[in-house]
Amino acid sequence: MLNSFSDTAEDHAFATGIEKEFGVKAIYVQADMAKPNQCRALVAKAAEVFGTVDMLVNNAGVQHVAPVEEFPIAKWDQIIAINLSSAFHTSAAAIPIMKKAGGGRIVNIASAHGLVASPFKSAYVSAKHGIMGLTKTIALEVARDGITCNAICPGYVLTPLVEAQIPDQMKAHNMDRETVIREVMLDKQPTKEFVTVEQIAATAAFLCSPEAAQINGTHVSVDGGWTAA
Repeated sequence: MLNSFSDTAEDHAFATGIEKEFGVKAIYVQADMAKPNQCRALVAKAAEVFGTVDMLVNNAGVQHVAPVEEFPIAKWDQIIAINLSSAFHTSAAAIPIMKKAGGGRIVNIASAHGLVASPFKSAYVSAKHGIMGLTKTIALEVARDGITCNAICPGYVLTPLVEAQIPDQMKAHNMDRETVIREVMLDKQPTKEFVTVEQIAATAAFLCSPEAAQINGTHVSVDGGWTAA
C-alpha cells in the first residue's frame, strides 16, 4: 500500500506500475498524515485489503526552516504531526494486527537530524529525535511478539524535491552545479555524494527480512559519514 496526501492520477499509476513490474497487488490510498484518524484508518485499510500488515514503513515528512523565535506555530504543529505523531498513530494501529499474525516489522525513516542538530530546523530536529525515542520504546514493548522496530537515519537524499533546489542554490552562491552540491548541500556528508532512494529502500528491505530478526530498537545511519564525527 502506497500513501500520500496528493491523490493524483500519477499516484495511482505508480501503484499500477508496481503491480505490473513485480506481479504483486499494490494500491494507492490518500491520507493526510497530520490527522490521527486518517493515519489509523490507513492501517485498517491495509489490513482489510491484504488480510494483515506484515511491514510498516513510516516515511512521511515535511520541512520548514526558520529561527526558533520566528518559527510559525502552525508550521511547528504540522511538522510534529506529520514527522512524529503520524508514526505513533500508524504503529499503534499496526501492532495489534502484527501481534495477531505472530510478528511484523516497523521501520521508521528518521534522519541524521535524529542524531545531531542543525540551526533553524527546530521542529524537524525535534521530531526526528522523537522518532528515535519512539523507535526504542516500541522495540522494547514488542520484543517478545516477533515484531521489531528500527530506524533509518539518512543524510541528504537525492529526491526530486532536492533536485529542484539545486538551481536556486547555484544562483544564490554563484557556483556551478558540482560545486554547490559538494560545498553547500553536501557540506556535512564526507563522501560528498547524495544518498539514493534505492539505498534507503534496500536498507528498509533488509530490516524487514528474516535475517534482521535480532536487530531491534536501534538505527542504521545511511549518511555518507555525516554522524561519524
